[in-house]
Amino acid sequence: PDAHGYPSLTPADFNYGADEYDAEGNEEPKALPEGSETMPYIDESPTMSPQLSARGQESGDGVSPTPTDGLGTGGERDAGKGLEMRKLVLSGFLASEEIYINQLEALLLPMKPLKATATTSQPVLTLQQIETIFYKIQDIYEIHKEFYDSLCPKVQQWDSNVTMGHLFQKLASQLGVYKAFVDNYKIALETAEKCSQSNYQFQKISEELKVKGPKDSKESHTSVTMEALLYKPIDRVTRSTLVLHDLLKHTPADHPDYPLLQDALRISQNFLSSINEDIDPRRTAVTTPKGETRQLIKDGFLVELSEGSRKLRHVFLFTDVLLCAKLKKTAVGKHQQYDCKWYVPLADLVFPSPEESEHCPQVHVIPDHELEDMKMKISAIKSEVQKEKANKGQSRAIERLKKKMFENEFWLLLNSPAIPFRIHNRNGKSYLFLLSSDYERSEWREAIQRLQKKDLQAFVLSSVELQVLTGSCFKLRTVHNIPVTSNKDDDESPGLYGFLHVIVHSAKGFKQSANLYCTLEVDSFGYFVSKAKTRVFRDTTEPQWNEEFEIELEGSQSLRILCYEKCYDKTKLNKDNNEIVDKIMGKGQIQLDPQVVQTKNWHMDVIEMNGIKVEFSMKFTSRDMSLKRTPSKKQTGVFGVKISVVTKRERSKVPYIVRQCIEEVEKRGIEEVGIYRISGVATDIQALKAVFDANNKDILVMLSDMDINAIAGTLKLYFRELPEPLLTDRLYPAFMEGIALSDPAAKENCMMHLLRSLPDPNLITFLFLLEHLKRVAEKEPINKMSLHNLATVFGPTLLRPSEGESKVHLTLASDIWSHDVMAQVQVLLYYLQHPPISFTELKRNTLYFSTDV
Repeated sequence: PDAHGYPSLTPADFNYGADEYDAEGNEEPKALPEGSETMPYIDESPTMSPQLSARGQESGDGVSPTPTDGLGTGGERDAGKGLEMRKLVLSGFLASEEIYINQLEALLLPMKPLKATATTSQPVLTLQQIETIFYKIQDIYEIHKEFYDSLCPKVQQWDSNVTMGHLFQKLASQLGVYKAFVDNYKIALETAEKCSQSNYQFQKISEELKVKGPKDSKESHTSVTMEALLYKPIDRVTRSTLVLHDLLKHTPADHPDYPLLQDALRISQNFLSSINEDIDPRRTAVTTPKGETRQLIKDGFLVELSEGSRKLRHVFLFTDVLLCAKLKKTAVGKHQQYDCKWYVPLADLVFPSPEESEHCPQVHVIPDHELEDMKMKISAIKSEVQKEKANKGQSRAIERLKKKMFENEFWLLLNSPAIPFRIHNRNGKSYLFLLSSDYERSEWREAIQRLQKKDLQAFVLSSVELQVLTGSCFKLRTVHNIPVTSNKDDDESPGLYGFLHVIVHSAKGFKQSANLYCTLEVDSFGYFVSKAKTRVFRDTTEPQWNEEFEIELEGSQSLRILCYEKCYDKTKLNKDNNEIVDKIMGKGQIQLDPQVVQTKNWHMDVIEMNGIKVEFSMKFTSRDMSLKRTPSKKQTGVFGVKISVVTKRERSKVPYIVRQCIEEVEKRGIEEVGIYRISGVATDIQALKAVFDANNKDILVMLSDMDINAIAGTLKLYFRELPEPLLTDRLYPAFMEGIALSDPAAKENCMMHLLRSLPDPNLITFLFLLEHLKRVAEKEPINKMSLHNLATVFGPTLLRPSEGESKVHLTLASDIWSHDVMAQVQVLLYYLQHPPISFTELKRNTLYFSTDV
């Protein structure tokens, strides 16, 4: 979701609108208020100028088509498919239009009785007040009811020749009513607030308006505040514009609707930009010492390390001051407020360089395996939520799971950031934030430095000024929800789950030669993390990296690329290994549009960042695709060939490739940070694969020259491409049952018996690998790879069943995946934590347990 917690709209999830409604009819858990209702404008653009533009496109391009749209695949442009997509777009829009009409109806419901009492001796509101609060709602309701009633039958009796452009054109021509509504909105809101403070009856009415549920929903009503409903029309114009945008994209240019929709889109876009201009002057908060208005430039959630513990803060950057706040806990129904923790005038703010921050507290970093465990837990809860929903489970049970998920995601959000972002006040105090993304760190730093170029004055805020400034934070903020996935609506795009293959080709546009490298970040679990790093290309203005990476996506929607100049200056290299001292030369990001990415072919793209152009290609493999093990057609090589065939041919007990890769890793990779976790360059891995397959005599020379991560990657690939997993398809169900046993003796017995049941080549290879992984984990203080980390990397590779076995009934690849993977990791972890297991002992000791599995 974008800065507002609103759905990022890709044509793939046509959820135009019903943002306050979920299937259970309750509003989202009130962890944070839906305070979006207090601001009639939607702010998207990077400069943070108020823009009522299409939400969800962070690039600030409002509703202009993104360049990739034009590149739709050949089939995409095919008229039949386009018309089918139109139907999808329209039915999604109709559903949200129905909810919108119900919301307007709910708003109008109290108007008649209020008017009736207005002329009695005990009026709740005066006629004037009623007129102000409900101004134009009736007209808007009638326009949309007529539009809905005309469009509905067309979509229900759909055929490809259906035309509805005239309906959208008519809707656009009536936007004048919305103009009047927007002009009156602020006064309507203020009047409603005043009236509910002074009149208890009206307060009761406005706190709980009953909105009818959609026709086919089991919930009859949901309660919404009047303030929330008054915001709906403002939101609606943006949504209708987005729909027009999508409809045009899927309407052939020669279709009679095309010019009508174009016209409607033009009118709507002009309308949006005209009301932005009207709204502009309201975005202020107290004046600066020079008497200029103090504007909010940027805000967002950051983790602060305060007195040794991590705290989630909402940070606000104004024209001349950085303010760090937290949301106060308030009673239900009370207006939410921020509490100021500290502020630093920008005139006094400096960024200490790493060598100046020696005395800063050392960051306590949570070990990787704890973070991985938590991600597994979250994925498991997600599957449970899906199962409950599929089985029409109790909404209470779902709420309980969602609450649990929110707590876990909140823990992850708090504990995973480790990149320090230090703020120092010249007058003494230093503050430390921890971020998970260097991209975000540099966005904050650049925004502050831009403001510092102006002539700023130092000042101290009086307590009243501070109160007013902190009070304005609630109204002005642009980020409303903590960035966790449990805050997403059900109908929002869940993002991509699977593997993104990215080749970083080259970059040009550098003014002078430097040592350059790139890193890639993607958002997973709601926040951004760095996933891959190219090698450093020395002393060049045109680096040619041509490196390929496989990045695992966990609900991702964006890819970011950062380009750095490597710093070799010893004095700057800080003891804190999360400190990134290299200089960012440029950064950029793109949306991962499932439709573009999910083609089988590579998709080439360029990101431009302050004068630098980085060329890269990408393709995406969804989880269910990457689960396939494909046997090799030819039986001569080693990849994709049964392990028994290979060992027989080589007259060996353990395949040569396994022995060689392990030997090389033990020789020079055992102290490499993140060995087996960090992906090697895919082109290197492919080269090694070819050499092993051809049984080339240069193997040893090549191995000794090759980057160690590529060798580790080749070993993982070998196991991943076995036509059947090393621990076999036949025994897979038994391994799953064995690991679930709770009695330790029974478990030990069963798990040993299963090893004994493996064919010899599989068993000997497995024990050989097991001993190696234990040796890697002994170096955990240096290489940061614990037994648990290694089990997470290798578990699925050694156990995941091959295609025929896994009966691919993947409802949601990510769910089944997460559940099975947890068990696969546990199986390998069991053997890794077990005292050494010897082949001869195992074979001799048939114990008392030899019934077949």
